[in-house]
Amino acid sequence: MSQGSMAQTASSAVDYNMDVVRWGALATVFWGVVGFLAGDFIAWQLAFPALNFDFEYLNFGRLRPLHTSAVIFAFGGNALLCTSFYVVQRTCRTSLFGGKALPAFVFWGYQLFIVMAALGYVLGVTQGREYAEPEWFVDLWLTIVWVAYLAIFVGTLLKRQEPHIYVANWFYLAFIVTIAMLHLGNNLAIPVSLFGTKSYSMFSGVQDALTQWWYGHNAVGFFLTAGFLGMMYYFIPKRAERPVYSYRLSIIHFWALIFLYIWAGPHHLHYTALPDWAQTLGMTFSIMLWMPSWGGMINGLMTLSGAWDKLRTDPVLRFMVAAVGFYGMSTFEGPVMSIKSVNGLSHYTDWTIGHVHSGALGWVAFVSFGAIYFLIPVLWNRERLYSMRLVAHHFWLGTIGIVLYITSMWVSGIMQGLMWRAHDQLGFLQYSFIETVEAMHPYYIIRATGGALFVLGSLLMVWNVYKTIRGDTRREAPIGVSAPAAAQ
Repeated sequence: MSQGSMAQTASSAVDYNMDVVRWGALATVFWGVVGFLAGDFIAWQLAFPALNFDFEYLNFGRLRPLHTSAVIFAFGGNALLCTSFYVVQRTCRTSLFGGKALPAFVFWGYQLFIVMAALGYVLGVTQGREYAEPEWFVDLWLTIVWVAYLAIFVGTLLKRQEPHIYVANWFYLAFIVTIAMLHLGNNLAIPVSLFGTKSYSMFSGVQDALTQWWYGHNAVGFFLTAGFLGMMYYFIPKRAERPVYSYRLSIIHFWALIFLYIWAGPHHLHYTALPDWAQTLGMTFSIMLWMPSWGGMINGLMTLSGAWDKLRTDPVLRFMVAAVGFYGMSTFEGPVMSIKSVNGLSHYTDWTIGHVHSGALGWVAFVSFGAIYFLIPVLWNRERLYSMRLVAHHFWLGTIGIVLYITSMWVSGIMQGLMWRAHDQLGFLQYSFIETVEAMHPYYIIRATGGALFVLGSLLMVWNVYKTIRGDTRREAPIGVSAPAAAQ
């Protein structure tokens, strides 16, 4: 028996825990649609304020943090849960630590956290800080769930049957450990009473602002970057059927990113009461981050060396590669926006909103879509997805939606910043605030339209996933092959 067939036989003999991965994949699809719908609705509310009804629970102030958390922690968090549980088992050739019970507790405990946080946002029961975090009892529950998640991941690594720890697991582990540290540091609070919902933060003033952005930017750096890079390093090589372009570069990428990201938060506080040296420190490390970020992008794209033709016929791989492209673009734009002179124009404007969504929709959502499309047939033992054509339609709807979104916000944001700083010959502000809002109205409509296309694409994904799980198949010509050739 060859070494490859021996390894395959040994792997198939392992009793992998795929139940929790299946639940996570379905939760990712469900919460994705919920988060995208909420986001597009509040985009229309900004374009047409009359949509802020008298019913207080559905106004913009309540739904905005609901949308943010639904997309980041519900959609993104479940994508990370299910893919990390899948990847760590397959690359370690062992089942998850904790048997069936502990992974099930983590999954369902995390869903309970999502529901509690969502109810808190809608009902107005939050700490009321920058991110409108849930109150202390929700934070405490998430801490318990997250410690169990860490125990499962580390325990699985310790009992692995594979001597080497694959690089994707490095990124997943860094994400889990750092988010635990950020969560504990940022949410230090003193409850008013054990049976009340109110608490007071341990920090105030500029210290609270710095703590908030230490948390905020590193939530981007470790939740929305490191975890999804773990996804990239596993699923792109698997889908392309090519080895990682440079394993050495992946290790350099890991350590450089992990060290630099943690210092970049103060660039969100330029021109504030934060000491100038701290602002400059955050800016400097943000600019340095461009290099390891692009090292990872190059590693992901060059993994397709010798397999670029697959992009013509495989829309699932197209999702993953486009995601890496968006990752490279947003990790170049971010350091540029951290420069003080640029930040003076961009901060508090829609340019920042466009930048955030180029990363959130283009990088996080697209690489998650690719991973889900890869996993669904594998998890339910189907030969292939119900329809690759629907995947292709989803890709183009999503791409066009993102382009409409980010370009409208670039134009709107730069115009907004320039109008805010415009002065007449006497030194008075040339435009009132309401005039800037009126000028942005057409761009708000374009943004909401782009969001609607993105939502439509996600609904196609729901149908495709549903039909695949049912075992249905659709007769269709291969993508990238002309009809006469396909008939032959």
